[in-house]
Amino acid sequence: MADLINTAPRDIPTSSPLPIAVLSVLTAMGTLATNILLPSLPHIAISLNVTSAAVTSAITVYLAVFGLGQLLVGPLSDRYGRRWPVLIGFAVFFAGSVWCGLATDLPNLLVGRVVQATGACATAVLSRAIARDIFSGAALARAMALIMIVMSAAAGFSPLLGGALDQSLGWRAEFALVAAFAAVSAVAYGIVLGETHNSIRTPLNPVAIGRTYAGLIGDGRFAIPATTSSLIIGCMFSMFSAAPRLFIEALHFTPIQLGLFFVGTVFIVSAGGMLATRLAPRYGLDGPIRAGLCATAASNLAILLISIISATFLPFLGAMCVFLLGAGVVIPLATARALSPFGEKAGAASALLGFLQMMIAAIGVWLAAAVSHEAMLALGVVMSAFSLLALGVYARGPGS
Repeated sequence: MADLINTAPRDIPTSSPLPIAVLSVLTAMGTLATNILLPSLPHIAISLNVTSAAVTSAITVYLAVFGLGQLLVGPLSDRYGRRWPVLIGFAVFFAGSVWCGLATDLPNLLVGRVVQATGACATAVLSRAIARDIFSGAALARAMALIMIVMSAAAGFSPLLGGALDQSLGWRAEFALVAAFAAVSAVAYGIVLGETHNSIRTPLNPVAIGRTYAGLIGDGRFAIPATTSSLIIGCMFSMFSAAPRLFIEALHFTPIQLGLFFVGTVFIVSAGGMLATRLAPRYGLDGPIRAGLCATAASNLAILLISIISATFLPFLGAMCVFLLGAGVVIPLATARALSPFGEKAGAASALLGFLQMMIAAIGVWLAAAVSHEAMLALGVVMSAFSLLALGVYARGPGS
């Protein structure tokens, strides 16, 4: 218990896998709380006597709060340290999960989701800030790659887990599971990681916060790699959001086959992340990022071409695999590049990065649904535009 309440900075054994494991858990919690519900939305709607369309607001509200809340959590952690915001975030997330599990109508469910997202945004944004506190250079790139692998696994496997829980115990069991996950994770965090923010504490006032964010946006060392990673994440979110329409409606896959596709994406993105951990120590960050961006742009242009010519599955799948592999290289390395120069304000940098990623992802999801009624064509247009834009942005120079 002393480890949970001790706020004195202490040395973190960076050679041990435990710090990265705990940081991965912090990152995965927000994704787990969203994706685990996807198979249960129809049953939740029936249970709460609302339509399926109405109950999807539980996802929309969560993502909105999750994105906006990061802008507040980052500066708070730069002023007061990482430990207490993270522990409070776990407690808030736990309370929100219990509230959701006990909800008997949609308004109460939405209130619980707001509370849940408020806690999750703290753990997500601070996982990146803590990684920057204790790692740097190639070690930070390796840590971010491993964290991304776990986050991808949470995104891919949690719908299958949620479906199994829904079928066997009902949808409320999903909230019980994520609440228990938060409780165990809080203990692990308190034991493994001490206070990691040993730099100068940034003053907490609106003017200082605004100046910090404005300074980051105007600094090419942050803005260029942050925008690059956000655009590639926007491609991924567009793909995930369009997948049900594409695979089930257009290609006539079953929901189980769609779930297996999501699982497959985990392995490909993970392979890209592992490749990134090998490339960064040997070639630095810049070269692998550029190579990954070229791969994502070429594969997305191929998807667009396939959608125009034939819209057949196997060529689409091959191009998508190349994109996912390139994304697995670009995202962690560009994230590491964006955060590396800003140790004294890593919380704010991480928060702004998370906000940019969520906002660009939201734009991508909207465009993928609005550009065309043909899902593959819409996906090809959006992903090609985003990946070419990312390549163009990074070509301006990643900063020094």
